[in-house]
This record gives sequence, structure tokens and C-alpha cells, in this order.
Amino acid sequence: MEKKDCAVAGDESRLVFEVNGKRFEMGEVDPSTTLLEFLRSATPFKSVKLGCGEGGCGACVVVLSRFNPVLNQPEIFSVSSCLTLLCSLNGFSITTTEGLGNTKHGFHPIHQRFAGFHASQCGFCTPGFCMSFFSALANADTAPQPPAPGFSNLTTSQAQTSITGNLCRCTGYRPIADACKSFAADVDIEDLGMNVFPKGEFPPYDPEDDVWPYVRVCKQECSTVLNSESISWFTPASLEELGSLVADGARFKLVVGNTGMGYYKETERYDKYIDLRYIPDLLMVRKDETGIEFGAAISISRVISSLKEEGESDLVLMKIAQHMERVASIFIRNSASIGGNLVMAQRRSFPSDIATLLLAVGSTVALLRGRAQERMTMDEFLYGPPLAPTDVLLSVHIPFFGSRVGFESYRAAPRPLGNALPYLNAAFLADVSFKESGGVILNYARLAFGAYGTDHATRASEVEEYLAGKTLTVEVLDEAVRLVKLSVEPKDGTTLPAYRKSLAVSFLFSFLAAFIDVSSPTLGVSFSEVADSSNEETGTYYPVGEPIPKVGAIIQASGEAVYVDDIPSPPHSLHGALIYSTKPLARVKSISFEAVPKPSGIVDVISAKDIPQGGQNFGATGLFGSEYLFADATTASAGDLIAFVVARSQKEANVAARMAQVDYETQGLEPPILTVEEAVENSSFFDTFSPYEPRLKPEMIGDFTKGMAEADHKILSQEIILGSQYFFYMETQTALAIPDEDNCMVVYSSVQSPELAQISIARCLGVPEHNVRVITRRLGGGFGGKCQRAMKVATACALAAQKLGRPVRSYIDRNADMIIAGGRHPMKITYTVGFKENGKLTALHVDILIDAGFFIDFSPFIPYMLIAGLKKYNWGALSFDIKLCKTNNTSKTMMRAPGDVQGNFIAEAIIERVASLLSMEAGSVREINFHTGESLQLFYAEAAGEASGYTLPRIWDELISSSCYMERTAAVEQFNRSNIWRKRGISCVPIVYKVTVSGKPGKVSILKDASVVVEVGGIEMGQGLYTKVKQATAYALSLIKCDGMENLMEKVRVVESDTLSLVQGGITAGSTTSEACCAAVIQCSTLLVERLSPLATTLKDEQGSLQWNDLILEAHNQSINLAANSYFLPESGSKEYLNYGAAVSEVEICVLTGEKSILRTDIVYDCGQSLNPAVDMGQIEGSFIQGVGFFMLEEYLTNEEGLVTTNSTWDYKIPSLDNVPKKLNAKVLNTGHHPDRVLSSKASGEPPLVLAASVYCGIRAGVVEARKQLKGWGATQGTDSDLQLDVPATLPVVKQYCGLDYVETYLRSLLAPS
Repeated sequence: MEKKDCAVAGDESRLVFEVNGKRFEMGEVDPSTTLLEFLRSATPFKSVKLGCGEGGCGACVVVLSRFNPVLNQPEIFSVSSCLTLLCSLNGFSITTTEGLGNTKHGFHPIHQRFAGFHASQCGFCTPGFCMSFFSALANADTAPQPPAPGFSNLTTSQAQTSITGNLCRCTGYRPIADACKSFAADVDIEDLGMNVFPKGEFPPYDPEDDVWPYVRVCKQECSTVLNSESISWFTPASLEELGSLVADGARFKLVVGNTGMGYYKETERYDKYIDLRYIPDLLMVRKDETGIEFGAAISISRVISSLKEEGESDLVLMKIAQHMERVASIFIRNSASIGGNLVMAQRRSFPSDIATLLLAVGSTVALLRGRAQERMTMDEFLYGPPLAPTDVLLSVHIPFFGSRVGFESYRAAPRPLGNALPYLNAAFLADVSFKESGGVILNYARLAFGAYGTDHATRASEVEEYLAGKTLTVEVLDEAVRLVKLSVEPKDGTTLPAYRKSLAVSFLFSFLAAFIDVSSPTLGVSFSEVADSSNEETGTYYPVGEPIPKVGAIIQASGEAVYVDDIPSPPHSLHGALIYSTKPLARVKSISFEAVPKPSGIVDVISAKDIPQGGQNFGATGLFGSEYLFADATTASAGDLIAFVVARSQKEANVAARMAQVDYETQGLEPPILTVEEAVENSSFFDTFSPYEPRLKPEMIGDFTKGMAEADHKILSQEIILGSQYFFYMETQTALAIPDEDNCMVVYSSVQSPELAQISIARCLGVPEHNVRVITRRLGGGFGGKCQRAMKVATACALAAQKLGRPVRSYIDRNADMIIAGGRHPMKITYTVGFKENGKLTALHVDILIDAGFFIDFSPFIPYMLIAGLKKYNWGALSFDIKLCKTNNTSKTMMRAPGDVQGNFIAEAIIERVASLLSMEAGSVREINFHTGESLQLFYAEAAGEASGYTLPRIWDELISSSCYMERTAAVEQFNRSNIWRKRGISCVPIVYKVTVSGKPGKVSILKDASVVVEVGGIEMGQGLYTKVKQATAYALSLIKCDGMENLMEKVRVVESDTLSLVQGGITAGSTTSEACCAAVIQCSTLLVERLSPLATTLKDEQGSLQWNDLILEAHNQSINLAANSYFLPESGSKEYLNYGAAVSEVEICVLTGEKSILRTDIVYDCGQSLNPAVDMGQIEGSFIQGVGFFMLEEYLTNEEGLVTTNSTWDYKIPSLDNVPKKLNAKVLNTGHHPDRVLSSKASGEPPLVLAASVYCGIRAGVVEARKQLKGWGATQGTDSDLQLDVPATLPVVKQYCGLDYVETYLRSLLAPS
């Protein structure tokens, strides 16, 4: 696709730029407008997605290019368009993924490889990944050194690093990394996972065609600055001009990259926006014999590259650069300035790594105050009074050191490679000399710590003074450690203060131990390969079983796939945002907007009083009850919806919702119930086993009392606490409601159950259901979170649209979405178990308190699924008491593997404790308690199926062999004996996962040109539903056996869900929607084949052969009905079945910080005969990684009133590329013919999630080894191997269980008498 050079006007009062070769020139624009807002509202380019609005997910990444007059060369770099201000792009060329290629002009090799490597599931994040990688490709391949033909100059490591800042909730990252690595010149083709390309025959790549046309920029004598009174944007060219702009008393905002908005989310309006990027004094890089000085407006990325250049001769500068590469993500560092980072640290106490680094090396800064310039040390800068608005940071000076000092820097954060704030960071500089006797004298040191709950980075002055001139010994280290614990003191209210102090000790010890003869730890986690998947295929039902790419993957990569918020706004559209309660139980007296200045653009505030006559306050419906739309008089929970503010734009609606002041009253109300214990005290429960669904009542097994009597050992009344988890679908809740004729309403909704949304909207508006049409094409992720909450958003839009008579749409911002979502069910478990000396279980009883929140939602399913997961082992006897607690928390809902993940985990936690008490290997205890065919029938009844279908023993044996489990277990033991500061654990975990197949409708229609259109009662949300349905349709129709049907799949299109076209669609959930929809379309296709067969026989007899197109044309001529409907309903004996699989995970932990690294995971999973091995592989890996998040990372926390506090990408961390296994081997096992299954297939979407318990168990094993070592050093507390590690096993959790005083204990052991 050819692009023009950028044409920039000379008029400084007009904003001029290009998007994908199209020139834009603007004289009027709101200076607070972001690039994302402009692209999505004023251009046809909708590939840039709003995932978070914080620069934390990468969904909105674009590539900018321009000629930089300072560097006298073109610049090409990625940025986060949700933070980049449009007015800052004068003279820039902007490229989105649509600009790289599309359906009309042909796809870019990046798009082709993403599709071919099965690297896109829901697809919402895919454009951002493509652009992050394209930026790296462009910078590598516009260099003077041409790459090898067909490849890039990028290495595989650089290819992976380029996308570490982008988040994906679906794929598990492996296929994305493989697609990017396929461009690298050093790639090993054998290391790449499943793809559609013959080995090495990738879509051709040539930088001259695939990079250069998109990044060429012109060097011309024309204005690239914008100075406009009407826009209120100013670009001073000197410090003098800047001084005059800030001296008139107007409110102004200094702008470089605007990335601070991602953290602070200002709503303030300014009189002036002042762009600092064209003042030469702020852009210089100056070197002299003392060091290197950077202008404050220089990007962090440019600082890194300059430091690396100098780092070849100065190791300190190289290490500073390497640390900075772990700050934020690449597309943030490209626009964020070093000065902006430091000013946030000084003025607003931002937990800056850069401030800590510069403090340690004795950097200085230059400030402009009024007309005077001041130079000061970093200490003076950080601890001086907060900078005045008119103070300007001019430059930062970093001294040269050469090789005369030692320097190290450290940080501990949820993600090793960055894009996460640290719990603590540190940087240490030391000058040492060596005594002839062999000792090391520390002449002086600078020890800086930051981000630990203090206003600014600090120096440990007492420790520095103590160490100065000392010969380093174990005794000196011990005293230094004691002093640093006194120096690093988090402020009151800081979370995890003990952990942060322990990190300070660990980091200082790591630094000083390197100089003396003690075991010296090496901190940090490297990232290597993520690879290797395999499958077994079958051609019985061709093209079913073929690993074809997911339908729509390539247009997801090119940004052409349309999601709800991509639908162009109809004329006169309005936008809405939710106002929710921040109190758990309170009367709402009023809602006002009294902030100064008041939010603009408000059209109306919709609440319960706006429900029309004949309608009901009805927001969502489910199988067990309904939920109101808006709290009327009293809120039920923090996060309860109060109102829906409607404004002219989404931005104005969001600002208004954030600024809304809600007046609450609690007098006379009972205290809210916020814990399960309080629910028990108040007997606040839902009916656990609904009388309407008796099948949901799980069965107890055997005689518990008898089983306990037979036990040799017992564990009594042990507790397990499991928290919640947020869905983190990349596309938040969204809907568009359009009033139609005759009091009808058309609603586009990102919902997993359009049918239930239709019912809810109709009930609220007081109209028949046939007056409401809900349309859903695709979801940008769902995971269960787009059932109930999505209905409420759709209903709110419809209610507002009906009242105002105008289209109303809403795209809920990430923070609000996280607060209202509810998430996975938290629970408290108390268990008692009996077992034999050989590990054989005899009896288990569990008491479970489940926090369901205020509404019942789908909660009655949870006990049923939880017990099904728990039954994976033969407990002998199993009894339980489960209560669904009704609390004043946000209602919990179904999240991927609901109940099952908790039930499976409870089973594994008990097995681990039993193994610990018996001093047995946990795998042996698992294996001895596997079901026999007889016990499987007892525990699972009909779901167990035939004995031949019980494949777990085969899977277990195959996995133990293929993963080299026994050999690696021995290697882990040897590693642990040889390493003090790092420990490894390995664990093998099975699953037995019960699924239920629901009924689903389907419709297949054959058009006159012989193309086929298909409708199904399922929603495509990344799981490959449409792909499998296409394959099943093509298979079933091909049974007519005509010529010309070889590529029938290409003639099949699956269209969006429409509740007035196909009814009884139900809910897309439970992993079995794909197979049920396939069964429905097979039934439809079979009907069509039956109708066509007589005609086909006649025509074949007449002609000898028959083309598909000719058959269909003649069928139309003869008025044969070529549309067939069906409703698939599984037979009673085949409605439920069991899935089997197993995983081995090997994990390494750092006992000093709690950091974890998954070295390798091997998975074997039974898909029956897979409908599509590529799609199923993606589901297996993606589900597994979502489970890794639950067990390792994700903390969905609330305050004392139940309001979610981890409500942003800053503090809620899903797995990123650096959290996934370094090596991932997954196998889709073909277990042959299963007559009761749809085309012999089995589910893959949810069961693999619970296999991530293998990672948890591996971490636990590593912690046990660390505690054994503590015991060997003489510790008497915290050494017990019989432990229950918290979930999630975050860094602080792992460190706490390893021992917060691990270093001190080690040093004491060295100092103790022999």
C-alpha cells in the first residue's frame, strides 16, 4: 500500500498531520483531545482500541514518524494513542494497522503471520500487538545494514521484547511471540509452534515494500510547530518564550508526552497547553569530561539509547540504561520524558525508578525559576519544596564513572520486564579498594531506595556512614543489614511494609555479598523461549479436524473487524457513563455536579425515576432471578448502579460520572454484611440448591464417619481462603441503543446472552420482546463477565434512548468496569480429611462459605461445579456443607471455570498437605488416589461414560514420560542442593472436569450462487466458535457428494447473532457452545442434504457428474426450500461428560524477593477428536495462562466498604509475556471415537485453566525447599514444610513464606560458633 510523503503547511495556527497517508488540517480542536479520541471519532480507522486509557495494555498503539530536525534524521516510534495529545502531532505521519494493509489492498506480512500462527482469538488486542511489533521492525530494518532476504535485522529476543508491554487475555502469548519471532534472522524454525505455513515458507517480507513506504517522511522547510490562540496550544522555541507564556497567571499544562495522565487521570481544564518539545535547551544531549547531560524533554527511550552508547566504556551508564528498560513499556518510554518522570516524583510523589537511579549516582539537575537558573543535587531536588507550576526542569546531568566503582540496581515488581510499579527499587554505588591481604575496603557508598511507601527516593545515610572505610566482613554485612531495616521505613498506611523492608535487606545484601567470600546471589529473571506445541489430527469429518486459522483472524490483525464500539455513531447520538455507589448500604439523597469547573456536555441523568409507565426497574435476568437496573432508594453494595449520566461525548460522560457528588445517608440502616463470617452471624444466605434446578444439588459419597474411622492419620479443620479474580476482557462493557419505528429498539451489545438482554430491555421499557432486537457480532473477550453486567449496560442505553428519542451508546471505562464487574466467587473453605499410611484417602468433609454478593446471579451453579472439581480424586467418602452467602458486596458471577477452579484447587491443596505429613512425593499421593472405573461411576454417575473413555491414566503416563518428569525431579533436587538463593519446584497435576452440553439453535441457508449463510445460538468471543461451525457446515453439506465442493468452507459465512432472526440462543458459556452449535448446523445441513438428494440423484443420472453450483441453481429453479432451522438438544445420557488432562510445571523462585519464573510447562489434554486442533490449542494455552494469573498474580481487592481498589492496570496485573512459561509444550491428544460426543469432540475452553494449579504446586515445592534450608541454618520458626501457601502466590506471599528474615538468618548462621 503506497503512502504519500507528509505534507505540512507553513501556517503555525493550523494543526496538520497524516493518518495512513490521508492529510488532515484542522483550525479548531479541543487541546485535551487524544489521538485515540480523534481516530475513533473523526476517521474511519477504528483499529486503535481503548483497553484501559492508562497506557497499560497496548491496545491503542500506533506508530508515529517524522523528520527530526534536531537529530537530522527520520524518527519512527510507537506510542500509546490513548495518552498522546492530538495537538502534539503537528507534522507527524501516523500509521495504524489498517495503514499497513487491509482486505482491499492486500494484507501486510505481519497480518498474515499473526493469522497463520493462530495468534488472534478475540482480536481486540491484536492491532496493538501488530503496531508494537511493526515499530520494532521499522527501526531495525531502516538501518544501514540490510537484513537477510525474507527476514528482519531483529533477533528473536528483540522481537519478543517489542511486545512485552502489550496485554492479551486470550492466547497465552505463545502464538503471538512465534508470529513475531518468525521475522527474526536468528529464528530456529523448529522452535516455532503450530502454524499453517510449510516449514520456513512464510509470507514474503521485504523492508522495501513492507516497511519503508509507511515510514518515509519529508525533510522540508516548513513549520512543524503549532501556535494557536484559538486552539490554546503553544509551542515556544526558547526558554524566554516559555517564560512569557507561563508568567501571565493563566492555568497552563506543560506537555511532552502526556503519559502522566495515565496515572493521575486529571479532569482539570487549562487555559493553555504548552509543548516543550521544540525548545533546544530541553532537547540537548551534551557530553564533557564529567558526564552526560540530557535536556528534560528528551524521551526516556532516547536517554536509554544514549546511555547505551556511552555504556560501552562506562558500565554504570550501561546498567542505568538496562534498568530504565524495565520502566513502563516501550510505547510509553518513547513519549515519556525524563524530566516529566522526575517532576512527577518531586511534585506528586510518583514512585519513580529513574529518581532512585539518579540519586544513587549523584546526578544533578538544572531548574528554571522565573528568569534564574539553579543547579542542585538530586537530594536537594527531591527533598526541596514541591516545584511551583512555573518552575521548569531544564536538564539532568549524569556523571561518568568509568570502571572505578561498583554499581548495581534492583527492583521487585509483579512483571519482571517492566510495565509494573515496583514494591521497592534500589540503586547502589560503591568505591572499593583491595587490601594486599585479600580483604575489600569500601571507601564510600551511595545507597538509594525508592517506591517503598515514602514521598521520594531516599538515601540510607546511616548505612553509608557506617560502611565508609570499613573492611567488608560478615559482621559488617550483618550490622549494615540491621541499619538498613531502620533506614527504610514505609509511611503509615503503606501496604506490605514488612515485605518492602525485607526487599531492602535482600538488595543491600546482594550488592555487598558480591565483594566478600560468602554465597552471592544473582537477582533478576531472564526470558527465553516460549515454544513447542503439537497435535494429532484426524480426517474423518473433513474439513472438521483441520487446524485452519480462526475465522476473522486476519481482519482482526488489520483492524477491520467490527466490535460494538466500532459501529459508526448514528446522527444525533449521545453517550452515557455509569454512576455507581461507593457505599455498601446507604440511602441516596441526591446526585449533583458541583465541582469547579462543572462538567460540560451533560444532557440528562437517567435513574430509576425514568422507568416508563408499564416498565419495571429491571436490569438483568438469569436462570435464578433478576436484578434491578438502578438502586432506587437504598444501595445494596459498593459498585451498585445509581444512575446513567448522558452527555454529548463519551469523554464528557466519563468526566461527569467521575465528578458526580452523591449524597448518602446511613442513619437507621443495619450495618452492611461484607464478609462471609458476618453473613453466617446474620443467617444471610441464598437458597444454595434451587428447587427449580434439583439437578444442581451435588451428591455426597459414602459414609464420612466410617471413612474417618478407617484412617491412620487425620487433618482436622484446616482453612483455605480463595479470593476473587477480574475477567479483564480487553473490550470493556459496551452497547449502542437506537430507537426504531413503532416503539421498537435496536441494541448492539457486547453480551454473552443476547436473548436474556432482549428480555431485560423489554421488561424495563415495558414493551413486548418482539419490539427489542439485540444484535451481537463478536466480543472482545468475555470469560463469563458479559452476562449480567452487559445486560445492565445495554438496558441503561436503551432506557436513555427511549426517554431522549436519540441513539445512546456507552463504552464503560476500565476503572468503572472493574468496580461493577463482580468477578469470581471468593470463598472460605474448612476441611477435615482422613488417610492411610500409604497416602490412600478414606474420607473428606468440607465446609464452604461462598461470597455471592447481593444478587443471586448464576451463583447456584457454583456448589455444583465446585464439588464436581473436588471429586477428581477418590476420597473414599465425601461430605460437604456449602452456603451461598448474601453480602453487601458486588454480585459475583460466572468466570471461566467457575467453581471448578476452586474445587480442583481444594483437592490439590489437600493432597499437598497429606503428602507433606507423610513425607511422600505429592505425585505419588495423587496417583494412588486416581479413580478406578468403578469409583468414577460412583462419583460422577452418568457423566463418567464408558470405561474406555477414562483416559486420565493414559494421559498421566504419557505426560510423565514425555516431560521427563522423573529425570527433571532429580535435577531439581540437585539444583536445590547447589543453590542457596534460588529454589525450584516441579509438580504434576491432573484434571477431571465435568461439562454440560446445552441446547442450541442453528439455521443454514443456501443462496442462489451456492454460497451459504449460517446463524447459530452462540456468540463468537475468541473461542473459534464461528470457525468450528463453518467446518461442521462444510462437512455436513459435503455429504451430498457433488463436484466443486473442495473449498466449500470458503463459501460459508457465519453471521452475527440477531434475537429476532434466531430465537432461544441462550448463553454462550460452559465450553460446550461450539460443539452444540456444530451439532445444530449439522442437523440443519442434514435436512438440506435430504431435500437436495433426490434432485442430485436425478441430475447425476442425466449428466454423469454434478457441480455444487449447478445443483443449487437448479434447486432454486425448482423452488426447493434451501433454508433449514434446527434446535440441537443433547440426549439425556450424553448431556454431561468428563474431560481429562494433566500438566507438569517446573518453577524457580528467588528466596530474596519472592520472584517466580515458570521454566517449563508440559500439557497433555484430551480433546477427543478435536474439531480444530489449532483453535483448541489456543484455548488450552490461553486458558492455562489465565489460570496462572489466578494462582500467581491477580489480586482483586476491596476497601473496608467493599469498593474495589485494584481498579486499574497500575494495580491489577494479569499475566504478560514475561510471566508465561519459558518453554511450553502442549499436546492435543486424539483419543479416538466418542460416539456420544459431537463428531467425537470434547471441550477445551475452560478445563485447562485449572491445570495452572501445577504452577502453584511448583511454587509451593520451591518454598518448602527454602524453609528446609532455613531450618538447616538453625531457624526455629517458619520452617515447617506443612504449609498452605496463599492464593495468589504473589511476590510478597512467596517471600513471606520463604522467610522475611532469610538474609538475617543466613548471616547469623555464619556468625554462630561452629
